Amino acid sequence: MTILKGSCHCGNIQFEVHTGLRDIVKCNCSLCSRKNALMAQAEPEEFVLVSGEDSLGLYQWNTGVARHYFCKNCGIYTHHWRRSKPCFAYNVACIEGVDKDNITEFTQVDGRSFSVTKED
Repeated sequence: MTILKGSCHCGNIQFEVHTGLRDIVKCNCSLCSRKNALMAQAEPEEFVLVSGEDSLGLYQWNTGVARHYFCKNCGIYTHHWRRSKPCFAYNVACIEGVDKDNITEFTQVDGRSFSVTKED
């Protein structure tokens, strides 16, 4: 079994993904376009937060369903719980030994079209 190991920049948050790198996406919603992350998918049983739960910050916006996690110390986005499909997505750049700049195959997701706008 493949186990990918990931962490934030300062190392407070450590996680494992018990599957290979798969379903890599780049999203154009207002949040994802600002963080410019490539994200891969993991089913709930495949994603393990090894340490750092107390260092996790949570950001929710729009519908409030998705949960975006980041390190409260170094600010790095590590993973999130998806709104459109109940599973985890994680920041590929946080995985040991992976250079996201060498990943050329990914799906561009039009997250902008999923956003809910409030009428004034």
